[in-house]
Amino acid sequence: MANRDILAIGTSAGGFEALRFLAKELPSDLPAAILVVIHLPSQFRSDLDAILTQSGPLAASFAQEGEVFQRRHIYIAPPERHLLVDGDRLQLGKGPRENNARPAIDPLFRSAALCCGPRAVGVVLTGTLSDGASGLQALKHSGGITVVQDPTNAAYAEMPATALSRSKPDHVVGLVGMLALLERLALQPAGKAMPVPEAVKYEVEVARSGHSSMRSMDRIGRRSVLACPDCHGVMWEIDEGDLIRYRCHVGHAYTAELMSLALDENLRRALASALRALDERTALAQKLYRDAHDSGRERAAQSWVTKVQEFEEQASVIRDSMMRLDEIDTRSTLEFEHQRKAQEPDRRSSPGPQKARAGH
Repeated sequence: MANRDILAIGTSAGGFEALRFLAKELPSDLPAAILVVIHLPSQFRSDLDAILTQSGPLAASFAQEGEVFQRRHIYIAPPERHLLVDGDRLQLGKGPRENNARPAIDPLFRSAALCCGPRAVGVVLTGTLSDGASGLQALKHSGGITVVQDPTNAAYAEMPATALSRSKPDHVVGLVGMLALLERLALQPAGKAMPVPEAVKYEVEVARSGHSSMRSMDRIGRRSVLACPDCHGVMWEIDEGDLIRYRCHVGHAYTAELMSLALDENLRRALASALRALDERTALAQKLYRDAHDSGRERAAQSWVTKVQEFEEQASVIRDSMMRLDEIDTRSTLEFEHQRKAQEPDRRSSPGPQKARAGH
């Protein structure tokens, strides 16, 4: 009987140390392949494969297009490609960035849900923002087991905290306890096959090929009034219960939280551009004032003085707006941390997903 032989792991900030810890402690006879997505910078060569290989008994390598994956091996998503699984083979998708990342965690989880959900275990480790929550939800609905690192145990709590609140995982556990859990889950027989929604199939194909269409998007979401931060096309709103996402017909995708951050960044760029233009107009108006004053054209000189004052007042309004945006961001960060800390005692004192599903 087939076991749960696919362990799909997603992480971001703080993930290097978490992965090295797991690689050091996982057993050499683990009956599963480990597929890893970590947000790596594309401009530098990564030695993560060599580091993980040296850390423990399992060999690690960057995934290759079309290779057949083997148990007792760690496969890492290479920079600028989505790591996907299809049956017993790995694929490197060339679709657009999701949650401002490529590789992104959601495409890996969705592909595991599509091809082999009952054989898969999805894991979200330390990181910032919300990549992984949607894919983890798709994997769970397709018969996979879902695991989230306890946010109180994570170097960066936001990504596991979002996955915990939005995808209702089967297990929430610290890194030390995760080792025994993953080994136990890998030994379990595969679960019962579940139907996979058409939306998941479509989004896996977008991540693989980069091909999308407005007609297809109309089938999985509803058109919103928002423009894509990347290509400025129409965004479709996709409702997944507690999780709201946005995707354009080109394929760029964002959770609502990341969409908000991307729009904030676009707003900052627009304000900065307007401020630069006003500063340039002010400098030119000051020069024209001096030229008019030096040549005795006082009426023209006074007109330029008035324009300088108008431009400086407009620039001051924009500078104030940029400062308020920064203040709002700071307050939002503090509020998130306050909410997370307020939830910690409740999670420690309540049964939680792990205890509720101890026999799973």
